[in-house]
Amino acid sequence: MVSRRRFLQGCGVTLSLPWMTSLAPRVASAAEAGKPPVRSAFIYFPNGVWEKDWIPETTGSDYQLTPSLEPLGDLKSEVLVLTGLDKKNSHGGDGHYAKTANFLTGMPVTKTTGKDISSGGISVDQLMAQHVGGHTPLPSLELGTEPVISGIDSNVGYTRLYGSHISWQSPTRPVAKEINPRLVYERLFGKALSSASEKAESYQNLLDFVLEDARRLRPRLGRDDQFKMDEYLDSVRAVEKRIEFATKGQRDWQPEIDEHALAMAKPGIPGEFPKHIGIMLDLIVLAFQTDSTRVASLMFANDVSGRNFSFLDGVRGGHHEMSHHENKKEKIEQYQRINRWHVQQFAQMLGKLQAIKEGDGTLLDNCMILFGSSMSDGNRHDPDNLPILLGGRGGRTLNTGRHLAAEGQVPLCNLYHAMLDRMGVEVEAFGDSTQPLKDLA
Repeated sequence: MVSRRRFLQGCGVTLSLPWMTSLAPRVASAAEAGKPPVRSAFIYFPNGVWEKDWIPETTGSDYQLTPSLEPLGDLKSEVLVLTGLDKKNSHGGDGHYAKTANFLTGMPVTKTTGKDISSGGISVDQLMAQHVGGHTPLPSLELGTEPVISGIDSNVGYTRLYGSHISWQSPTRPVAKEINPRLVYERLFGKALSSASEKAESYQNLLDFVLEDARRLRPRLGRDDQFKMDEYLDSVRAVEKRIEFATKGQRDWQPEIDEHALAMAKPGIPGEFPKHIGIMLDLIVLAFQTDSTRVASLMFANDVSGRNFSFLDGVRGGHHEMSHHENKKEKIEQYQRINRWHVQQFAQMLGKLQAIKEGDGTLLDNCMILFGSSMSDGNRHDPDNLPILLGGRGGRTLNTGRHLAAEGQVPLCNLYHAMLDRMGVEVEAFGDSTQPLKDLA
């Protein structure tokens, strides 16, 4: 019998296997009884939403998708739309930094321009990683698309560092995020090689190195798991090819690149934002499929980012600029298009998770993918009634396909408390939670 924690190895490259029923009897974790583990991802987008096009008019399972949520389409049944959740400890701070830094902690952020930073507490993803990270090669995966910004925002008296992090190992220690898909790929599937020639050969022929091990293992798998093995290897190679194409230096036609994109044009970082986001989301899917980690976070962009969205039809400028819409129709329309694009990326990720079979269901059945922002309306900088979506069934403990509207002052941390429960992390409270969020099952 082969252990599920076995690695395919070849020429210094390691590939973690996906969860397979054939290998379940030897697993010393949540899957020991043939039950796949639960995974959690926290995906953040800045600047809030245009609420009138986001919040459904009715609650329950018969609600209608709003214009911003329409990209969920056929995946509506796999998602909980959560409204009415608040972050009271962000009311005393500035417009952005005191809301972003505590998105996953829920606690007060210390106003500082120096080194005495504090997010108020550990973030929910890192608390999960402390408890379940020992079962996987990587305790957690922290991703982004923009580098950490330091220095001082003199307009509000906060360090810009707060706008670059949502994951905190402790109140004073943010977790470094990786923005280079190439380096994320190496962390998941192989160690870094020393010379440029070794790297080039490894990137081009990564799966060739391990196919022999895969062939030896394949006959020992059941028929369904043989198919899963083939599907997995194909998906790894597909992501590898996308990274290669997105980052190669020579192209038949070189598009114009604005100054921001040029500054981001480092080896391994796609110059086009949509490709960057797509690859990062695919890497999370692969990480969960292979059980390389069970906890991940991704910042679509830093807070107060100058990210330009002119690549979208009908948008002529940056997200932050459009979020300060001043109730002007032309800005609101562009703001909503950006919101809708964000939801589309989330929906595409859920679709890929749903397409991966796992146990007697899908990988999405065993995930909790939280997608949201640290404020509701970007013009008001309001930290209450936050736009939150929760995709996946959390090991079939979530009754999805509904709009749930919390009544009264319900902390966002109540949701985090409920997610911790489903990850097997027992806590009396988390952040400013009062109890685990009700009515999720």
